[in-house]
Amino acid sequence: MTVADSSFPQGDTKPVLVIGGPTASGKSGLALALARHANGVVINADSMQVYRELHLITARPSAADEAAAPHRLYGIVPAAERMSAARWRELALAEIDQAHGDGRLPIVVGGTGLYLRALMQGLSDIPDTPPEIRTAAMELQADIGSPALHARLAVVDPATAARLHPTDSQRLIRAWEVWQATGRSISDWQAAPPEAAPNHLHFRPLVVEPPRDRLYAQCDARFVTMLQQGALAEAEALDRLGLDPTLPAMKALGVPELRAVLHGQMDLPTATARAQQMTRNYAKRQLTWFRNQMGAAPRVDPLNISQESAFKKFYDRFMSGMT
Repeated sequence: MTVADSSFPQGDTKPVLVIGGPTASGKSGLALALARHANGVVINADSMQVYRELHLITARPSAADEAAAPHRLYGIVPAAERMSAARWRELALAEIDQAHGDGRLPIVVGGTGLYLRALMQGLSDIPDTPPEIRTAAMELQADIGSPALHARLAVVDPATAARLHPTDSQRLIRAWEVWQATGRSISDWQAAPPEAAPNHLHFRPLVVEPPRDRLYAQCDARFVTMLQQGALAEAEALDRLGLDPTLPAMKALGVPELRAVLHGQMDLPTATARAQQMTRNYAKRQLTWFRNQMGAAPRVDPLNISQESAFKKFYDRFMSGMT
């Protein structure tokens, strides 16, 4: 089946499936099933799965998955880099256009709400900050710590400080550097009208949302599976690179705990329990985000469409807008 065969509106707009949901919910498996059924291309919208060195720890698609359908934007940058929402959006739009050009259905899948919102609604035009200002912000955070930086941010940008956790170093540094570089708070920039969403695309969102108790159990089980597959060795290879610990890849779920094991600061059972708890906490925050930001999108529990007949019925209803 090609894009032209789908029941999405044709003409001036082209269809894009957008599958969101919390970690370990089964959204990647659903995206793959849809891609195989609809001649699709799976496009990653997970901010951690873009990093080359994080394969097992971020539960990236397997080689068998990638052989079953085209996958894009997985493992495309080294862990030493910082992927921004703006850069990801540019890459994702290029992959979407390429999929349409090839007669395939683009299927964007991930749990990074900022990426999904940037794709479908556009981004506020926050200017790039000079490297020296970013470096100074990072050095300040390293010197005084995130809670102290959070307190300073609260003075100049109380709105942003109110929604950031005092230990969220990456976003604190970003907010501080924007204020230093522009004299305006990042919340002020974000309140400005965003760059227009692409008007040649018709986004069709879907949220994968299994029952919470099963979701949390899947979070726990997946981390155990990662360990069995070699996640500790993957963390060791990452640790040997000697990267800045404030880099996004170094703070991926499970990485801090496994590095603590490698450095003799935590035993493996304790690290496993802590990583599982952090993963469940993250899934809870994602559920809240999707409820608030994509509340009108249809919900699906993958278990309810695991049989072929149920999947086909779901697919036909979703594609025709009847879900």
